[in-house]
Amino acid sequence: MAHSQKDAMDTDLISRRLTALTRAHLVPGAQLAVLRDGTTWTREVGLTPDTPVPIGSITKTFTAAVAMALVSDGDLELDEPLAEHLPEVGDDLTLRHLLSHTGGLPSDPEDVRATSLRRYVRDAVRSLDQLHRPGDGFSYSNIGYVLVGHLIELATGMTWADAVDSILLRPLGSRGRFTVGAAADDAIATGHAVNPTTGRVVPVRQSLSVVDAPAGALAASARDLVAFGAVLAGAPPHLVAPAELKLMRTPAPGAEPFGMADGWGLGLALFDGEGSTWVGHDGTADGTSCHLRIDPDDGTVVALTTTGSTGFALWRDLVPELARAGLPVGDYRALRGMELPIPPPRECTGSFRNGDTEYRVRAAGEEVLELTVDGEPFADLSLFDGLVFAMRDSDTGDTNQTGRFLRDPDDGRVEWIQIGGRLARKQVREMSR
Repeated sequence: MAHSQKDAMDTDLISRRLTALTRAHLVPGAQLAVLRDGTTWTREVGLTPDTPVPIGSITKTFTAAVAMALVSDGDLELDEPLAEHLPEVGDDLTLRHLLSHTGGLPSDPEDVRATSLRRYVRDAVRSLDQLHRPGDGFSYSNIGYVLVGHLIELATGMTWADAVDSILLRPLGSRGRFTVGAAADDAIATGHAVNPTTGRVVPVRQSLSVVDAPAGALAASARDLVAFGAVLAGAPPHLVAPAELKLMRTPAPGAEPFGMADGWGLGLALFDGEGSTWVGHDGTADGTSCHLRIDPDDGTVVALTTTGSTGFALWRDLVPELARAGLPVGDYRALRGMELPIPPPRECTGSFRNGDTEYRVRAAGEEVLELTVDGEPFADLSLFDGLVFAMRDSDTGDTNQTGRFLRDPDDGRVEWIQIGGRLARKQVREMSR
């Protein structure tokens, strides 16, 4: 159902609820912007309308849009083997794999010492332990977007930051704001680590490395994000050709981002909504959480930026309030379909690895599994039919996150754990009872 057929948006209700939720979640500042029927409405709490906020992984959508603009112009090919440009990565990997997180790459490198994307590719990518063959599954990868950034540099002769600025931001009327590198901006908002149990709110510094910039170094206001979202919905300026823009919003083969979204395109996550599929991305930087949603059917765009680590919980609570105010927004419902709890099989325990990150699962009673990440308590897992699980966060007690175990299709044994869209492969097979 198109928005024009729905009730008018109750901006007073949205303003009240945003203010109340910002206080409830101890978030120092938030910006909400909504583009609907050609008009942009904004509301801020503790921030000015134009303050740029570190948007974390929403940067990936900007990087993807630049890459797809280059595809539109014939400067990059979606399905050409990357070995044509990057001999270090092998013959099977393509730009399409990187943009859709289906390349089988780990999330992050084991040791980042390089100071340029070129050197990073030369030194780090050669030793990567691929999780699966390209195209065989989905595993969210920051490394993949570092490679996309390097491809952009090779195709344009510019740095990634300069290419994003000249190809995308300036045509949008936006100024490039970055958290790292030569273009780093001291005027960006400060993020805060929030402990909801103790009420402690502490400012934190951005710690992203320079070579990770294409995966998460942009800062933007919510108003900036809705302007970008409008372009992804098809509004002018037409920086990406319609065919490539449609591909960005279309589910990619093999992309099953369980625990993150309902599907994945090329740089955009897909979220089920009322009668339509929304696209967008979420982003977390040091002490910030930001969210972008776009309805390509009618051009509605919603963006939230927050300067607290509890911003994701704020967004989760805000989405139903937006619906009550006449603005139903597509979002991922993590616990949908979890109805048949089961006792956890012994084969689900053990060590799982994604690059340098170790996920260890052990029994913590007859009905619960305990998950640690790199030796630190992370969550308690309650298992359901299909080997999917609900997660109870060890620090906050939050129970809204989900994941799953996956079996090897050849021998039926548990081979993977998928958390936050990231796959980790089992290191030592456990004998089942």
